[in-house]
Amino acid sequence: MEGNIYDRSQLLLGSKMTKRLEEVKVIVFGIGGVGSWCIESLLRSGITQLTIVDSDNVSSSNVNRQLMATSLNVGQPKTEVMKERLLAINPNASIQTICSHYCDENHEQFNLGSYDYIIDAIDSFKDKYSLILRACQSGAVFFSSMGAALKVDPTQIKVAEFWNVRGCPLGAALRKRCKQRKTYPAHKFRCVYSEEVLPNLGEEELHPVSTDGHAQVNGSLSHITGIFGLTLAGLVMKDIYEKVYPESGKE
Repeated sequence: MEGNIYDRSQLLLGSKMTKRLEEVKVIVFGIGGVGSWCIESLLRSGITQLTIVDSDNVSSSNVNRQLMATSLNVGQPKTEVMKERLLAINPNASIQTICSHYCDENHEQFNLGSYDYIIDAIDSFKDKYSLILRACQSGAVFFSSMGAALKVDPTQIKVAEFWNVRGCPLGAALRKRCKQRKTYPAHKFRCVYSEEVLPNLGEEELHPVSTDGHAQVNGSLSHITGIFGLTLAGLVMKDIYEKVYPESGKE
């Protein structure tokens, strides 16, 4: 006899947390190599109220690392492709899509204060900086992905508070911007990052050119971006677990 798709999750987490997972609202910015893995993991773990934000269409260059991207859906909006995949996993899930590009000028349309968790998986420096500031003002729990490109070693992936991230050029640039503008996140938040930075060895052959407004195109691999995304999902799950079962964090 078939059971509920979340039976194995409930076996581990108990009915109390399973119920809480159904109540939690999460918004994920960026359905790329990091965000797509994060979103699907959250749904498979039992979080069924998800909002996914991305303005891009699937391109052939996405197929090597983005969970929902295949050769068959190139050209389709990422939000709709991801939603279709998520609903195939759980047809009863509430999946809201926003096919839009987040920026500081339109931040109000996302109503950040209505979510329990905000996940940053965008790669635009200017927009990431804005989202960090706005998310930390929202009252939601916030987690951010630093740069996941130019890496091959999964053992170097770490989690640290934003101001303690080391060896990551993106993290350093974001902290520098905060200091230059004297505008700082309202509270501490944790990031997924890696100190590894490799060169683009195929740059001379491919001459990558950005097609989506980003300043630079760097090589990236699915086992790295996937771990980044799954780690972000894990941070959400761990935070919920410790709030539902506060005694679990005590020795």
